[in-house]
Amino acid sequence: MKTSPTRASRLAIAAALLAAIGVPAFSQQQKAPESLLPPGFDQPTPRPQPSARPSPTPSAAPAAAPSPSGEMAPVGGDMGPDAFDVEESNASVAVAPAIDLSQYDLPKGVRRPLNRIGILAAGNAPFPADAFGDVAGATQVTLMRRLDAPVASRWVSIALRRALMSPLDTPRGIDGADYAAERAWLLLRMGEATAARGLVSYVDIDDYTNALDRVAMQVALATGDPASVCPIVDDAASNIPDRGWALAQAICAGLAGKPSEADQRLEAAGKGKPRNDLDTLLATKVVGMGADSRRAVTIDWVGVPALSAWRFGMATAAGVDLPDNLFATVGPEFRYWQALSPAVSPVNRAGAAELAAAAGVLSNAALVDLYAELDQANDVPDPLQKTVRDLRSAYTGSAAERVQAMKSLWDAPDSPRLRYARLVLTAKAAAWIPANKNAAEPDRLIASMLSAGYDSAALQWRGVVAPGSEGWALLALADAGGPIGYGDFERYVGAASPRKAAMLLAGLAGLGRLSASDAQRGAEATKVGIGGVNAWTQAIDRAGAANQPGMVALLAGVGMQSPRWDQVTPEALYHIVEAMRAAGMANYARMIAVEAVTRAE
Repeated sequence: MKTSPTRASRLAIAAALLAAIGVPAFSQQQKAPESLLPPGFDQPTPRPQPSARPSPTPSAAPAAAPSPSGEMAPVGGDMGPDAFDVEESNASVAVAPAIDLSQYDLPKGVRRPLNRIGILAAGNAPFPADAFGDVAGATQVTLMRRLDAPVASRWVSIALRRALMSPLDTPRGIDGADYAAERAWLLLRMGEATAARGLVSYVDIDDYTNALDRVAMQVALATGDPASVCPIVDDAASNIPDRGWALAQAICAGLAGKPSEADQRLEAAGKGKPRNDLDTLLATKVVGMGADSRRAVTIDWVGVPALSAWRFGMATAAGVDLPDNLFATVGPEFRYWQALSPAVSPVNRAGAAELAAAAGVLSNAALVDLYAELDQANDVPDPLQKTVRDLRSAYTGSAAERVQAMKSLWDAPDSPRLRYARLVLTAKAAAWIPANKNAAEPDRLIASMLSAGYDSAALQWRGVVAPGSEGWALLALADAGGPIGYGDFERYVGAASPRKAAMLLAGLAGLGRLSASDAQRGAEATKVGIGGVNAWTQAIDRAGAANQPGMVALLAGVGMQSPRWDQVTPEALYHIVEAMRAAGMANYARMIAVEAVTRAE
């Protein structure tokens, strides 16, 4: 692929953002990526695709991107005292003579078009190319930028991830590369660094815009792979006044075996900064990994007040361990990036991986694979060794012994999120337990299977669990059958907590498993206002009725943008489940409803 020495000038159009959709009152605010679904978990039926549209006009760049200092700087705006004078820095470095690369141009016929951008995940059918219908690009971008990711629900996050990474038609009013940038930026905030990287890499380098340059840098940091920006670093540094690009030029020179040029660029980028500036030292350490480098740098985290994307990416690339306390200064997506990074040791990834699994970033299979690595590793701490032993026991011995091992795993965590993560961890092992009315822990076995989508195995327990039990409630939601009797629902309400009962009502009503009269009767009994209306409910209901699964997934993320599960309301769940069912995503609707009851206290 050609790396063009010059690209056409990129216009950053600051379009007025639309406030078409409000944040729902119901949500109290606040290699290819692997499949997160088990084999056989069916997908929405793809619809006929519309003919390709010409690329529309450019859109605004992502609203903000972290600089090396950790500040959130508006794209294209004044970066304040940390701004780096790119022209001055380049003046001290000899410029290589221009090379005519035209002979390396790819034929136009094999270059990727910008009217449809996306990638495929192994085992997942993609969303339809017109999954957002005729929704304007500005509206989509507004929602993506306003979404305070990560979202609360594992299954909403999985659906949204799959929608954002699918090959989608570029909507009207936005350039294709900018559209890819917005989708990748949201994926990064969700913790989905691998999916974001695939999306950014899909676009040919000659088609990059300033917005995509910025997001490509963030992808490089989230994946701990600064070399991935080297094909675009000179163009980006000449167009974006951010010190990070000057440091990236030094890194790329060092990794290319040009230590003298790397030293000159580091010196230029460090002007005005103290000698012990951590961000420069981290870049220097990465430069030292290149051939013929004479640099050796020691990184000291004492007194460092906060983590940033730059510090995470550079430390990961250089093999420098990050202090656990610094993760408290950033969002949970940093832990998810850590969980996905093969450069981080399995011991250091384990805690992050369980959090990532609860969030939908890691699958049951990936989590089990990580613990299998720990089983073969040395110097594993005692608590992790016990988890490894219990997980191994969950797959060996008699059914009773395997359930006992799973119970040990389920009971160990002290937080609701980690307890749910342990259900995901044991999902495959639980699916191997034969349905038996004498089995211990049937409710949690069923919850574990369904946490990772093993619905076929779970439904074998329908004739085993007691009516009105938690297991019965989960299977009632997982079953694609017809209406259930109100008496069965009432029996569960009498035994469950008020919040679990409300979530079950919202799920059953949204799935159409209760008659209209029973749904209203149950809503009154559980005090769930399924008839409430606001801008968000109208938008997601309309998207479902219009068969726009991508828009439904995005609006579901908006409705679940809460840091804690206990802030997700039954009313939001009802509209999400109903809209997903209407848009052909019934399996996701069922799993979201199951998750809601499972995680309710």
